[in-house]
Amino acid sequence: MKTKALGKTDIQVSSITFGCWELGGGPWEFTSDDNNIKAIQAAFEMGITTFDTAEGYGDGHSEEVVGAALEGKRKETVISTKVSRANLAPANVRRSAERSLKQLRTDYVDIYYIHWPSFEIPVSETLNEFNKLKEEGLIRAIGVSNFSLEQLKEASNYAQIDVVQPEYSLLHRSIEEDIVPYCVQENIGIMSYSSIAKGILTGAFHLKGKQLDEDDFRSKRRLFSPEHMEKSRELIVLLKDIAEGKNKAISQVAISWLLHQHALTTAIVGSQSIKHMKENIEAVDIALTSEELSALDTLSRKVIAEIDAE
Repeated sequence: MKTKALGKTDIQVSSITFGCWELGGGPWEFTSDDNNIKAIQAAFEMGITTFDTAEGYGDGHSEEVVGAALEGKRKETVISTKVSRANLAPANVRRSAERSLKQLRTDYVDIYYIHWPSFEIPVSETLNEFNKLKEEGLIRAIGVSNFSLEQLKEASNYAQIDVVQPEYSLLHRSIEEDIVPYCVQENIGIMSYSSIAKGILTGAFHLKGKQLDEDDFRSKRRLFSPEHMEKSRELIVLLKDIAEGKNKAISQVAISWLLHQHALTTAIVGSQSIKHMKENIEAVDIALTSEELSALDTLSRKVIAEIDAE
């Protein structure tokens, strides 16, 4: 597994980060805690060292699963978690951090994120508490998730922002316009989420007839509407053609495309399946030709423009 330095820090993160949202239960199809603990441990054995969770994933349950799975492996891993929008007042930040540490069974977190920007609490107040936590050794690096460029610049006035966590995939590329250039200029890491567009870029929906249950949160997301799914079909077919030529899975090519974007530090990909996590990890070693990258870039932009035009 390849690693990269995270922004200006000395933290090394694996090219693939294990995304632990699904492990909290809630809106996802859920297997079991025992299965998910084994999935995390298997991913670690296969080379993943970086794990991303949040207090909001299953009201802390994801953190508990991560803590149980990685107990005894702490010094060999990088753990990131996030404080929820409702807890961004300074006193609440500290309570959330202490709760997360307890649930993760650790005395420090490598990366602590503001999960979503607040509508009410000034970011200066929130980050003042983050800076105190960092000075006390409870967190090593500070990140922000789902911030606009303007919000990121404001946050940078009050703390060293080491990493951002935006949505980024072949079906969601808006950060390339402004966030990516700023992060490159300021040496800020980028950790992508929804790296396979919440499952669309696996081909399961277009090619295997997978259907979402009515209570699956994805059924309400814009990319999953029937008309938008039809617009993305052409991209899935191209991914399939490239994947078949390399004897790989469609999702592996989609992940590989992300990893070929040089500004990206690490791609978050989650799964409750050890088999799928093995495939995700193998994507690190897939080389895409300049022609394949160009074709994916062109068609991806076309599909996104058609979806955004509605």
